This record gives sequence, structure tokens and C-alpha cells, in this order.
Amino acid sequence: MTDNTLNLLGLALRGGNLAVGDEPVVQACRLGTVRLILTAADTSGNTVDRAVRLAQRSHVPAVRLPCSKERLGLQLGRKVCAVLAVTDQGLATALLHRLAEEDGIFPPPADRPEEPVQSGTQSGIQRNSIGTEALARPKS
Repeated sequence: MTDNTLNLLGLALRGGNLAVGDEPVVQACRLGTVRLILTAADTSGNTVDRAVRLAQRSHVPAVRLPCSKERLGLQLGRKVCAVLAVTDQGLATALLHRLAEEDGIFPPPADRPEEPVQSGTQSGIQRNSIGTEALARPKS
């Protein structure tokens, strides 16, 4: 993960488009403003599981970043940061594209990732070889 990608997270924070920490992420999910949930590589299993459940309920991707809580927190002006949520669709798409290009975490999202999810359908979790979680979108 390059500094440019981390800088994009800093930009999202300064623009008010980032919920940092467990409770702010939960609140953003309740408000329906979440577009992407991110966790640090060394986040505990319980926290990752909770983030994935929140992402499923909100019909957004959950991605485990290839950086530590300390490095992520340092970029965001905190001591540590285990979980955060992007609330801007353009920034979420840009982050997913950068992560796909830099780290090969998963294929880049479609140009229109905000496809409506039909009621009554459930999203499944896909895990790639490095343990990254991404939600499967229902096929149209």
C-alpha cells in the first residue's frame, strides 16, 4: 500500500468523508452513508467479523488493508486505527481502484458500484488468497 493511497484516506478525513473507529462506523452504517468499510491488517478477528457484518447489512464492500493499525492511525492523526468507513462514493471507488492496482487485492469495481441491491437478496463474502474480504454483489 503506497503513501498515495494513505494520502487519499487523509483527504477523505479532512473532507468529512471518513468515519474513524468502531462507533462512528456503526453510526455511519445506521445513517446509510457508508460506501466502503476498511480494516487494518492486524485488526482482531472479532472486529473484522463485525465490520464484515456491518458491510453486508449496508450492501458495501469490506476490505482488509495491507497496513498496520499504527500506520493507518498515524496517517489519520491518531495513535491507532483498526476500522474506518468511507462515506463518499467517488473516494470509495478511487480507493478500490488504487488498492486493486497496487496490491491486487481484488479486481477493480465497475464504473457504477452503487448498483441497487434487490430486497430479499443476501450478499455473500468472497475471500481471496490473502484473506481480504469483499462482498459479492447480486448478479443483475
